[in-house]
Amino acid sequence: MAHGTPSTSTSPTGLLPTLGLVTTTSLVVGGMIGSGIFRNPQKMAEFLHAPELLLGVWVLAGIVTMFGALTNAEVAGIIPVTGGQYQYFRTMYGDFMGFLYGWALFVVIQCGSIASITYVFAEYFNQVYPLVRFDLATEQAWAITLPFATIFPLENIGVKLLTFGAVTLLTLINAFGVREGGRVQVVFTVAKVGAMLALVVLAFTSSQASLSNVAIPSADAIPAGTALMLALAMAMSKALWSYDGWNNITYVSGEVRNPQINVPRALMIGTAITIAVYVLINVAYLMVLPIDTLRSHEAVAAEAARVLVGANGVAFIAVAVMIATIGTSNGTILASSRVYYAMAQEKMFFRRAGVVHERYHTPVNALMMQLGWTTVLIFSGTFDMLTDMLIFVSWGFYALGAYGVFVLRRRMPDAPRPYRTWGYPVVPIVFVLFAVAFLVFTIWSDIVNYNNGSAPVINSLWGTLLLLTGVPFYFYFKRSNQH
Repeated sequence: MAHGTPSTSTSPTGLLPTLGLVTTTSLVVGGMIGSGIFRNPQKMAEFLHAPELLLGVWVLAGIVTMFGALTNAEVAGIIPVTGGQYQYFRTMYGDFMGFLYGWALFVVIQCGSIASITYVFAEYFNQVYPLVRFDLATEQAWAITLPFATIFPLENIGVKLLTFGAVTLLTLINAFGVREGGRVQVVFTVAKVGAMLALVVLAFTSSQASLSNVAIPSADAIPAGTALMLALAMAMSKALWSYDGWNNITYVSGEVRNPQINVPRALMIGTAITIAVYVLINVAYLMVLPIDTLRSHEAVAAEAARVLVGANGVAFIAVAVMIATIGTSNGTILASSRVYYAMAQEKMFFRRAGVVHERYHTPVNALMMQLGWTTVLIFSGTFDMLTDMLIFVSWGFYALGAYGVFVLRRRMPDAPRPYRTWGYPVVPIVFVLFAVAFLVFTIWSDIVNYNNGSAPVINSLWGTLLLLTGVPFYFYFKRSNQH
């Protein structure tokens, strides 16, 4: 079934369509608002040195993300089945590309997202209740050197152990039912958006904050020429990571009520909410922390809260970040496992992943396999390495996915389209061109940073190598299906 439309039927013992518009929208918002908005503004300010550039990158990344959501929404309406973009790629480009995308989700994109997002949860927990850590000599003694990378499995061991424990707990919750996972997602999404908006309100009403700070330039010179292009590329990567996860809802389309309508709506509503929250929270940061102060504090939200309300503000923000990240991790765990389930149903993944629990109607084996590989990434990677690696691979597929709208309009002109991409063909063309440019700049910046010694890993290279490990597995699964 390389070029047909996947079946939308669901058997009584399979996955059940129980998710409504509120839950699906919370999956979109919850999939995006996580660790990035609390961690990345400081790095972005460090690259850009200018508040107007910082806000501009956030707005541009949000617009580009909305273009991606608008484009994907049309495909989601045509192919409203569990497995989401895995099924989209199979329909648009054939079995090989569909498999490669699903494999990328497993080895890089989604398991990497779960590991890195939950890692930030554990980091903030560590601020409130310090966790055990080995001395530096022990951490470095167990370092593993790889081509173009060095990893430290025992680094921040307490944080990594808590990360593993949190991912395990969330996996078990989702194994007990999609309703349970969905309810947890709604609660976490409302809580974290509420906490962020509370910080915005405090900034706009406090005498400790001033809107004039948004216009105060850095004491250091703003990058120019080639340096500015490099800075923009690195800052854009951080912003796009913060917006990433908007497409998670497509993976559970088969469990959404009236998916042809609710999935496109959730994509657009959820993306719009996230853009508004991100721009507001960055304005709030700058109102409290001028650009040079913001550059010097990695935990920018905690520092802003400390300035506004004192030590209690730090504890409040730490809890808010923990809620935000654990909620995003939960949504990613719930959604991603459905892709591996869908692949296994097509006999293009490990077959045990296609088993649905008779009582809970969840893909328990897919969830456990996801937990296993995520654990490997938790103990081998760092937040920055994982996020830079997965965002590069993600945007390669985002470009292909957006181009697929043109493929489907040509190949399936008469297919029902409950939603048609607004601004077609300009919106998908702009999105594809941006994605390609972003990939080129990412490779260039990775090489420059590695060569000048400022980065120990060429993340785009490692992301690509992990992706290519799927090629022999594709032929293995294809050959197995012939017997």
